[in-house]
Amino acid sequence: MNHDFMSDDLASPQSGVSRRRVMVGGTIAGLVGTLGFSALTKSAAQAQNSSAGNRILEGIRSRAAANDADILNGALYYEHQAIWAYGAAAGGLSDTDVGKAVLAIALANQADHAAHRDLLTQVVRDLGGTPVTAEDSYDLSAYLERGDGGLDSDVNIAKLALALETDAAIAYASEVARLKTPELITAGATIAAAEAAHATTIRAAFISLGVEIPFVPAPYVSTATREQWVLKV
Repeated sequence: MNHDFMSDDLASPQSGVSRRRVMVGGTIAGLVGTLGFSALTKSAAQAQNSSAGNRILEGIRSRAAANDADILNGALYYEHQAIWAYGAAAGGLSDTDVGKAVLAIALANQADHAAHRDLLTQVVRDLGGTPVTAEDSYDLSAYLERGDGGLDSDVNIAKLALALETDAAIAYASEVARLKTPELITAGATIAAAEAAHATTIRAAFISLGVEIPFVPAPYVSTATREQWVLKV
């Protein structure tokens, strides 16, 4: 199974935790409604009048489903990582006002990741795939070694969350182009935008603490601008 959901210069299942953020509220409900794959494929099949045409359509549909299931399983892998990482980091936060503020953000983000995990699990099944399951723990060392945050203070935990959310936005934006189902491409692009918004929210928290940084440091969220988005230890 392919887990190359992150680009090589970002995190991998062996080197770090990558974050996936979820659409909230009605957007999640709306996406569930758009992913009626059985109805979608049936209507497409009915447009074919010949058995040969049906066989061709079935082959195309099968390849598209396998492709999309594999990509979304990669996203699901990192959703499991995200849920674990927020839980692990939360245990290191202090009881100060700063620690409580970071915790509030972490819990909201973790809840979104859990909703995203549940949705991706169902979609992978609908596509005929087997959803990946959560592991007991994940490796954060790549982020820590790069100085993209840490687990030793409230501020560094927030920086780590920022790096992870930035990478999530980059990953979704790059991977949606590989999907074959239009509805999933649209949904993935929406998630990428939400990830960028969550990174901006974390930066806003730093600004509220008196750190002089722009809310949006670059006109794009990409591998080329990543270092402008993250805050080093």
